[in-house]
Amino acid sequence: MRAILLGLAALACLAGAAGLWLTRAHPVEAARFEGLTGDAEAGQTLFTAAGCASCHHAPDAEGDARLVLAGGQRFPSEFGTFVAPNISPDPDAGIGGWSLTDFASAVIRGVSPEGAHYYPAFPYTAYTRLEDQDVADLWAFLQTLPESDAQSIPHEVAFPFNIRRAVGAWKLLYLRNEWIRPAESTELERGRTLVEALAHCGECHTPRDALGGLRTGAWLAGAPNPSGDGTIPSLRPEDLDWSASDIAYYLESGFTPDFDSAGGHMAAVVANFAQLTAADREAVAAYVKALPPE
Repeated sequence: MRAILLGLAALACLAGAAGLWLTRAHPVEAARFEGLTGDAEAGQTLFTAAGCASCHHAPDAEGDARLVLAGGQRFPSEFGTFVAPNISPDPDAGIGGWSLTDFASAVIRGVSPEGAHYYPAFPYTAYTRLEDQDVADLWAFLQTLPESDAQSIPHEVAFPFNIRRAVGAWKLLYLRNEWIRPAESTELERGRTLVEALAHCGECHTPRDALGGLRTGAWLAGAPNPSGDGTIPSLRPEDLDWSASDIAYYLESGFTPDFDSAGGHMAAVVANFAQLTAADREAVAAYVKALPPE
C-alpha cells in the first residue's frame, strides 16, 4: 500500500510539474525585435484602427483628453469585471519603463514584463496576427502621447477566474495567429487585417464557448452582449443585407440604411473608422460581403 501511495504521489508531482510547464508564459524573443525602428506616423493609424484610446482613456474623457491613456474604464463580463489599465508613457504608473520587447510580448502573446498572463479581455488573441513592424510602429506612436500618473485599478475577478496561471491553459486552446478567412485580393487582405487583427471585430461579433473562446466556425455570426444587455448583431450575409457602400458609409458616419445610428461601444468604433481612409472602410465592407453563408 505504501508503495502505491508513493507512486501516486510521484505521479501527482509529475502531473503538477507538467501542468506548470505547459501553462508557463511565452514572451517574445528579444532578438526578434532587435534592429526594428518604429514609425510613429504609421503607428498613429494602427492606434486608431485598433481603438486603443476607446478602451484606455479615462472614464468620461472627451476630446484631446481621450489620448491620455490613464485607464479606469470598466468592462463587465460573465467572468468578472475587467478594468482597463494605464498604458500611458508614464514610467511608473504606465508603460513608459517597458522595452519594445516587453510591449510586443503583451500585445501579441498576452504576457506582462513580469512574466504573468494577461486576461484575454485585452484582445491579444486578435493582435497576435500583427506584423512585427506594426507592433514597433504602434509602440513608437504610444511614446508620443501624454503621460498620466493615475494608478491602474485591479480587475474584479473572483475564484477560479482570478488564477492567472489558468490563462496559460486557455491560451493553449485559443491563442492562434492563423487568419480566420482567406483573402484573395489586396483589398480583402487589408480588410482582413482590419477586421481580424486591428479592430478585433470578432471579439464582440462572434459567439463564445463555455470557456470564453471564440467559436470561429460561427465567425461574425453575432453574440450575446458581454455586459448582459441585448445582443451584438451578426455580420454574415444571410443576416446583414446591407450593400458594401452601406457598410462603408456606416463606418464613416454611424448611420444605417434604415436611418438608425450607432450606439454603445460601436459609436467609438465608428469614431475611429471615420479617421481612417475611405479605402480602409471599403476594404472592411469587401471583407464582410465576402463572408460565406453559415
